[in-house]
Amino acid sequence: MTPEFWLDRWQHGETGWHLPEINVHLQEFWPGLGLVPETLVFVPLCGKTLDLLWLASRGHGVVGVEISELGVQELFAENALEPRVTETPPFRTYAVDELRVLVGDYFDLTPAQLEGVGAVFDRASLIALPPQMRPAYAEHFKAIVPATAKSLLITLDYDQAEMSGPPFSVGRDEVQTHFGDRYSIERLASFDVIDESPGFRRRGLTALAEHVWRLEPHR
Repeated sequence: MTPEFWLDRWQHGETGWHLPEINVHLQEFWPGLGLVPETLVFVPLCGKTLDLLWLASRGHGVVGVEISELGVQELFAENALEPRVTETPPFRTYAVDELRVLVGDYFDLTPAQLEGVGAVFDRASLIALPPQMRPAYAEHFKAIVPATAKSLLITLDYDQAEMSGPPFSVGRDEVQTHFGDRYSIERLASFDVIDESPGFRRRGLTALAEHVWRLEPHR
């Protein structure tokens, strides 16, 4: 799965992962991380999610990364925001107040670009990637995100034989494999969401669970 795959999806408006509202699990479980408002938050593979604006509205500085410049432009235009655009090779940065989104490849991020990050929100990043890419994603995550940062992670869990992703199925064992060396992992909630997901039923799924995870750095 290449960057061109995602750029093509954006170009043709095939962005079924985008939600037109703020994620309900973010609103319910984010306060439980116990963060001070000034905490800088990283949102990987952010698209044009409204979650960025919700986090900023709570006083957080927010930094996202997104491969599609079209998606980033839509984020600001659809919310009547006029960003400052600067060249920060290999990225182009769109910024308004405490929100900045880096246009470019997640794998080009360095620790310097995420300096000061104290928390991460991932709703659609890990599950966007096929199994063969997820180990590299996780290793790069641990290389660029400060070791003290907490995370709120949302995954989907289903029989991968019934449907090809994206989004892909990521279960408890895989979350533990990728992140257990750095984090204590707690499943905060699980939801049966197949009845709320007619599109997934049409693609062949008979069962679908959504899990919310808290990743707390080992002391």
